[in-house]
Amino acid sequence: MKRKQHRLVVTLVLAVGVGLLVGQATSEDVQETEMQRVLGIGGLFFRSENPEQLAKWYETHLGVSVVPTTYEEEPWHQEAGPTVFAPFKKDTTYFGNPEKTWMINFRVADLEAMAAQLRGAGIAVSEIENYPNGDFARLEDPEGNPIELWQAKDP
Repeated sequence: MKRKQHRLVVTLVLAVGVGLLVGQATSEDVQETEMQRVLGIGGLFFRSENPEQLAKWYETHLGVSVVPTTYEEEPWHQEAGPTVFAPFKKDTTYFGNPEKTWMINFRVADLEAMAAQLRGAGIAVSEIENYPNGDFARLEDPEGNPIELWQAKDP
């Protein structure tokens, strides 16, 4: 990613965060008020051999918009829903390749349709596995980063 685009992304993320602040708190205010919590994930930043090509792959196959290049463009908006934030042990095998230090899980509305769409584009997708909290399938992006797709079960 070009330095200008990187700054734009960081500025957009910071602008959203700053726009949510009500005011500055003093140490006394913090002790007397409810703990502030983050509202969600504002971005996922990771290294890539070819950032532009990889961003285009995510847009083409998963619908994640590429990073805006101007302040007039909108970044990708995700639907509200559950998000699991879970550090794993350093030697976990859950991500597959032990050289990969992260994995992203995307919520989907129709896992069977998404898996068929990806397979139709020549992308290898694991068989769908069923669990009490939903159905899951795995794939990798072109750089081997693990992706998990999840269709939540209705409560």
